[in-house]
Amino acid sequence: MPEALKDTVKDQPTVDAPVVQPVDAKVGKPRSLWSDAWHDLRRNPLFLVSAVLIAVLLTMALFPGLFTSADPRHADLAKHYLQKPNWGSFFGEDWFGYDIQGRSIYARVIYGARASIAVAVVVTVLVTILGTVVGMLAGYFGGWIDTLLSRVTDIFFGVPFILGAMVVLTSFEERHLYVVILALAFLGWTQIARVARGSVITIKQADYVMAAKALGASTTRILLRHILPNAIAPVIVVATIALGGYISAEATLSFLGIGLAEPTVSWGVDISSGQEQLRNAAFVLIIPSVMVSITVLAFIMLGDAVRNALDPKLR
Repeated sequence: MPEALKDTVKDQPTVDAPVVQPVDAKVGKPRSLWSDAWHDLRRNPLFLVSAVLIAVLLTMALFPGLFTSADPRHADLAKHYLQKPNWGSFFGEDWFGYDIQGRSIYARVIYGARASIAVAVVVTVLVTILGTVVGMLAGYFGGWIDTLLSRVTDIFFGVPFILGAMVVLTSFEERHLYVVILALAFLGWTQIARVARGSVITIKQADYVMAAKALGASTTRILLRHILPNAIAPVIVVATIALGGYISAEATLSFLGIGLAEPTVSWGVDISSGQEQLRNAAFVLIIPSVMVSITVLAFIMLGDAVRNALDPKLR
């Protein structure tokens, strides 16, 4: 190499090689759908408000004695509905006044949460299980199985929900809690079945499902290990929103006199008995109606928050 070129090379500044820093595997690790959804839910005011309301309502249903020591069935005719509510007596027996039989409306509101929420929760569990099974079988197998199950779903879907429940319940002489639950579950699974079917039809074309089939995995394993965990998200959203609807349906049927009845303590039963005092003592009807509205609104808000967290298109 010529001396001039050597001198030129020596005069060039030395560039140090970049130092490669070790990368922490935890940093930037992609989250799963559920962890990502929980990350969004914790920062969603809609979810926080609805979760607090639902937690209070569930505590009322499970442990009503924490809120009142009054007996919701104890009647004292000396304390009738013409005695106005004592709004200053917080959590007292006479806080919301008394109904026509002299029973504490506050105590009945607290204890009424148990029957109303129990009906809604059990019905939601039953329709979610039944609808998911029907939708998964129809969506995965297709063919005549899909045709048969879809036509059965359409038949049930064509029956008006409240009208069908009225027809079923009127065939029973005594309408206990489990009778109302079975009547609502018998007619309420169709929407979840449709949602599950559409989700399974999309997921069964995924590469990991095809790979499981190629490796010889059984149908049961594919459905439970690969399809169900990935298809359950929209089902949970629909079930959460529908839960509030079942509370409203139970109250409507009880109001019409074909749902729960005395001596069961229920918001719907109290609304039905309170309609007779609407002009003289509107609070007898309004207070349990407000509780139904708050509960339905809480579950709808929760469903909306869960939907926004689980749907990537809404992020």
